[in-house]
Amino acid sequence: MPTYPPAPDTAASYSILRLGTSEPETATDLIAIEEPLEIQLGYERHDLRVNKTVAVTMRTPGHDRELAAGFLFTEGILHHASDIENISADHTRPHTITVNLRSGVTVDLRSLERNNYTTSSCGVCGKTSLDAVRAASHFPLPGPVALFDVSRIHRLPDALRKTQHGFDQTGALHAAALFSADGRLLEIHEDVGRHNAVDKVIGAQFLAGKIPLADRLLFVSSRASFELVQKTLMAGCPALAAVGAPTSLAIELARETGATLLGFVRDRRFNVYAGAPRLRLTGDLAPASAELHSAAPAVHAANFTQ
Repeated sequence: MPTYPPAPDTAASYSILRLGTSEPETATDLIAIEEPLEIQLGYERHDLRVNKTVAVTMRTPGHDRELAAGFLFTEGILHHASDIENISADHTRPHTITVNLRSGVTVDLRSLERNNYTTSSCGVCGKTSLDAVRAASHFPLPGPVALFDVSRIHRLPDALRKTQHGFDQTGALHAAALFSADGRLLEIHEDVGRHNAVDKVIGAQFLAGKIPLADRLLFVSSRASFELVQKTLMAGCPALAAVGAPTSLAIELARETGATLLGFVRDRRFNVYAGAPRLRLTGDLAPASAELHSAAPAVHAANFTQ
């Protein structure tokens, strides 16, 4: 299994006062670093070179190239890694990174407006967002054939946890990991933002020319929100699994697009909210899959334990 050490700027030491059952004591604690990153896009417009800020995100420093590329790709701004001339950091502006496009590459920044939902707290939802995601996705998902063994999915939490070095240090970082259909860990990144961790994973694959992720599974240490399903779909990845619960809109999007969505993947059990036919089931588990596939989509989820 590959190893992924944390970025050197993942954590900082702070002096704290620790209270417990004994006397208060001073101590040193490792705290996850959270800093802004301004993502700029450099491109030609009317024969002039333009640098435009397209996003500012709060992130854990490290793997900013992958984060910027992944964000622009999952937002529908970039379609091919070959469109990028270079990705540069300005040392006079340490929290800025610029993705420079090749001459002649056109961009449509309206996709940022079209996908103008951000987090669950903003309350942006409904049919408009679902239509925007469907229009922006360029990679159809593979058909509903069995790709993932249930027994391998049960092993994902342990495989992920062994590589969460930043979380070990701070207890504050989300993780996103990409697994092959046979359970091999291919990529992992950590970040204070779960969407950033996913963008870093997808961005790394995008820059390496490995999109679409047609026979891969994305596993996150957080809940499964609408935006994480959207990013998974943009990468042509058929399955998203989460340690936590999915949201209602995440389930709706997964079911409308034919994606596989798993929640509460831990302690050798999980719930299937969409896409059960992609799971390879045997014995007593097969009837549960058939029941989920034919049940009323708004109310039913199957639970698999072992």
